Amino acid sequence: MSRIIIDTRESFEYESSHVKGAINIPPQKFMQPNLPKELEAVSKDDEIIVYCRSGQRSNTVGQILRSHGFTNIVNGINEHHVAKMLKAAA
Repeated sequence: MSRIIIDTRESFEYESSHVKGAINIPPQKFMQPNLPKELEAVSKDDEIIVYCRSGQRSNTVGQILRSHGFTNIVNGINEHHVAKMLKAAA
């Protein structure tokens, strides 16, 4: 099983700072009928950690991912929480 980290903030927010290894997929890409192309090859049971600034956008994105059949979604809330989670897991 793999892990993917998704920063769901806008591009300018991602560019200012993000978790190492995170990919940026802004919320509007999840509002389309199809999954963002960045997730086409991701297995439905891979761990997906989503985060934003406050946890609101990442919560919404997590719900959308679940509706597409993904089963291992973690709302990391924000960049600080995700960095702390990854450090603790290392």
